[in-house]
Amino acid sequence: MSNLPDEAFRDTIGTIDEGGNRKFIFPKKPSGKFYEYRKIVSYVLLAILVANPFIKVNGNQFMMFNVMERRFNIFGFPFWPQDFYLFVISMLVGIVFIILFTVVFGRIFCGWICPQTIFLEMVFRRIEYWIDGDRGAQLRLSRQEWNAEKIRKRSIKWIIFFLISFGIANVFLAYLVGSDQLFLMVKEGPIKQASNFIALLIFTGVFYFVFVWFREQVCIIACPYGRLQGVLLDDKSINVAYDFVRGEKEVGRAKFNKKEDRIATGKGDCIDCHQCVHVCPMGIDIRNGTQLECTNCTACIDECDTIMESVGLPKGLIRYASEDEIVKKAPFKFTARMKGYTAVLFILLSVFVGMLFLRTDVQAIVLRLPGQLFQHKGDKISNVYTYKIVNKTMKDYHDIHFELIDQKGTIKNVGNQHFKVLKEGISQGTLFIEIDQALLESDKTKVEIGVYNGKELIETTTTNFLGPRSFN
Repeated sequence: MSNLPDEAFRDTIGTIDEGGNRKFIFPKKPSGKFYEYRKIVSYVLLAILVANPFIKVNGNQFMMFNVMERRFNIFGFPFWPQDFYLFVISMLVGIVFIILFTVVFGRIFCGWICPQTIFLEMVFRRIEYWIDGDRGAQLRLSRQEWNAEKIRKRSIKWIIFFLISFGIANVFLAYLVGSDQLFLMVKEGPIKQASNFIALLIFTGVFYFVFVWFREQVCIIACPYGRLQGVLLDDKSINVAYDFVRGEKEVGRAKFNKKEDRIATGKGDCIDCHQCVHVCPMGIDIRNGTQLECTNCTACIDECDTIMESVGLPKGLIRYASEDEIVKKAPFKFTARMKGYTAVLFILLSVFVGMLFLRTDVQAIVLRLPGQLFQHKGDKISNVYTYKIVNKTMKDYHDIHFELIDQKGTIKNVGNQHFKVLKEGISQGTLFIEIDQALLESDKTKVEIGVYNGKELIETTTTNFLGPRSFN
C-alpha cells in the first residue's frame, strides 16, 4: 500500500495535548441506522438498570450488592456470606462470558452495553447537543470568552448534569445498601441517616466528575477491560474495522472528484473526508486499525456509510469485520480458542446451576463446644454443642426444633425447645445431645440432625458425637 498510516498515533492519546494537559473531545452528533439501534438498546438497558434495585421477587430485592454486610441478591436469589462461593462462581461466569464475547465480537460490550458509555453517549452528550449545539458550535463555545451566553449555557448544563448525577447516585446507593434503606433515608432525612447521606454525596461527586470532566478517559485509563482487549483480540475477532484493502488500493486515499474515474486512477474508496474522525467520541482515527481507545460504538460506520452514499460509492468501507475477512476474504470461523472459552463457560454454568439447586433456604451449623469432653448421665452419654441457624428467606419460621435422624437419642436445647427464626435472621445457642451408651459403636460417631419447622424438615446437618473408647 502506498498510503499506509504511520505509527505515530500509537505514541499519543487523543485526550491529552502535547503539553500533557486535558484535551476535550467535541464529537459530531452521530446519526444513522446503528445509532438508532443503539438508542433503543441503551434506553431499554437504562430502564432495567434503574428498575433493578426497586423490584422485589419473593420479598428479595432483584439486584443488590451489599458489600459491607456481604449480602448479595442476583435475579432475586439472596446470597449470604455462607453462599459467597456461589457469588464468586457467578462473577467468574460473567467474566468468562465477557471474554468469550470479546474474542468473537470484539468490544461490542463497551459500545452497546457498558453503563459508562450508555450514560455518557445517550444521556449527557445528548443533553450537551441540545444546549451547546453540534461539534462546530461546541468548538466555538469552548473558545468563546466568558460572556452572558457562555455563562448561561454552562450553568444550565452543569446544573442538569448535577441533578442527573444525583439521581444516578441514588440508584447506585440502592444497589449497595438496598432500596428499603434508601427509602428510609428519604423518610428520616439526612441527619438520622448521616452515613448513607455522606455516601450519596460522595457518589454524586464521583459521577459528576466522571461525566463532566473525565468522560472517555475512564475507558482509556481506568477501565481494565480496555487493556484486556489487546490480549483477547486476534485477526479472527469481529470488530468495527476499516477496510484498508478497498479504502487504499494501489494509490491510496484521496479527496473525491466527481469528474475522475477512481478505478482507473487506482485511488481507494476512502475520500479522506475525516468525518469518521470528527464523529468518534474517543477522538481516534479508525483508519489506523484496532486501537485501545476504540469502544466499537459504530458512529464511524454510520458516518462513513452516509458519505459513501452521497458520493455514489458502495457502503461498508467501515463495518463489522475481522482482519481475516478484510485481507483474505475469509468467512467467520469458530476457532479452537473460542471453543475452549465456550467449554469453560459451559462447565462454570453447569457447576453454578447445580450448586443453586443444592443450596438450601435455611442453613444449620452444629459444632461441638471446643475443649469439652463427653459426660456420663447414667447409661447415657451427653455432648454439648453450639448451633447457628441462618434463615435466608423472606418468611418467618415460628416453630424451629431439632431431632436426631439416624440415631436414637434426645436433643435438649438450652432455653426453649421450640424457637423462632425471623426472615433474613440468625438464631444461635447451645444444645445437648444424649445417646444411650449401648447404641454407640465407636468413640466417635457421626450423627445426623434434622432442623424442623413444626413437622416440616427444612434442613439437615451432621456433627461428631464423642463417647468412651471401650464398650460392653
